[in-house]
Amino acid sequence: MSIDTIRLVETDRDLLNRLKRSTGIKNWNVLCRWAFCLSLREPGRTSVDPSGNNSNVEMSWKVFAGPHSDVYWSLLIHRVHEDGIEPTPDNIEREFNRHLHRGIGHLASISNRPTVKEILSLVV
Repeated sequence: MSIDTIRLVETDRDLLNRLKRSTGIKNWNVLCRWAFCLSLREPGRTSVDPSGNNSNVEMSWKVFAGPHSDVYWSLLIHRVHEDGIEPTPDNIEREFNRHLHRGIGHLASISNRPTVKEILSLVV
């Protein structure tokens, strides 16, 4: 694997803080997993790089993926191949960050104060 540390930009951190408050979910990694998978569901490539300053929020791949690290990694690699992107370490990390960023945006756009039920309705 080539992703060691995941760093969130300030805008994503702020959106996740709002999601944490409205859902009661306390862990960044849970919301990030949902966001990543939500973005993978979307057809088409994502080309928007997270922009802005890096925040103080970072987590290791192990924390992000938990005991299902191989599953998340396989989903990412599959999507990179599906999108016709050369699976270099830099490309893989960039695509992961793009999907995470897009997914956080989708989660945050549900409503002003999204609930767990509203979030789950997107992924089920």
